Amino acid sequence: MTKNLWTILGVIVAIVIAWWIVSALFSILWFVAKLAIVLVVAVVVFLVLRGLFSSRSTD
Repeated sequence: MTKNLWTILGVIVAIVIAWWIVSALFSILWFVAKLAIVLVVAVVVFLVLRGLFSSRSTD
């Protein structure tokens, strides 16, 4: 009976640890994805602003 109890407790602890690890990984992946999106948008905005200012300076 005690062996079954330790098995059940081991499974519960393994699930809790796996849940925490997966949650941390998804948090890190979401941060990296958000950072990549911000970088792309920043480059587009920079190019648009540079185009606007360079066309105004030639007029």
